[in-house]
Amino acid sequence: MTAQLPLSLRWPRRQRFEHFHAGANEAAVAAVHALAAQAHAPWVYLSGVTGSGKSHLLMAACQAASEAGRTVQYLPLKNLREHAAAIRGVAGSECIALDHLDALAGEREAEHALFDLYNRARAEATSLIFAAEAAPAQLPLVLPDLRSRLGACTQFVLKPLDDVERREVLKRQAALRGIELDDTVLDWLFARYARDLGALLDLLDRLDQASLAAQRRVTVPFLRNVLREARQIPD
Repeated sequence: MTAQLPLSLRWPRRQRFEHFHAGANEAAVAAVHALAAQAHAPWVYLSGVTGSGKSHLLMAACQAASEAGRTVQYLPLKNLREHAAAIRGVAGSECIALDHLDALAGEREAEHALFDLYNRARAEATSLIFAAEAAPAQLPLVLPDLRSRLGACTQFVLKPLDDVERREVLKRQAALRGIELDDTVLDWLFARYARDLGALLDLLDRLDQASLAAQRRVTVPFLRNVLREARQIPD
């Protein structure tokens, strides 16, 4: 992947603020919203476990900032090989999102590049938003000054939706598609399938298409067949 996503990129359709189900994360969403819209809003550092929505919010911020006429860049560091070069290649954007900071922790050259970017962004009034599984104090960084800079951001630990909240989201999204997901179907699904909300919503899209094609309700046998055909459960 390149260090910069081209401005012509169509951002993932679900990675928008309106598709983020905040749960206990309303304050974090508000802070990211403000950063996307305002050049001088406080910078934000998001941490949390996989599936808590960090990448979703970073892409939502980029998309909202772009729609507001600001230039943006998104760096998914875990997908980039040359971290230092990728970071040093960032320039000229008004809003920059750096995802998966864990990937560069311990790489002295990459940390220096990020330190320099941080200071340059301050001087140029560029908005920065960061995400990692660990908070700055817990990242295994070799540069204490970088840890200090990151720690000065407004920090939020994202809390994943619990099973009750995920079930409610799925029911609401299914209802918008004209699909009824009863508790029997949801019990079976949550016992056998990934509980990451993004994966569940992707599955719901497939169920929507499959049920329309087959003109069938979504029942446990129907769901089982869809997952078997996709080889996501054993035959």
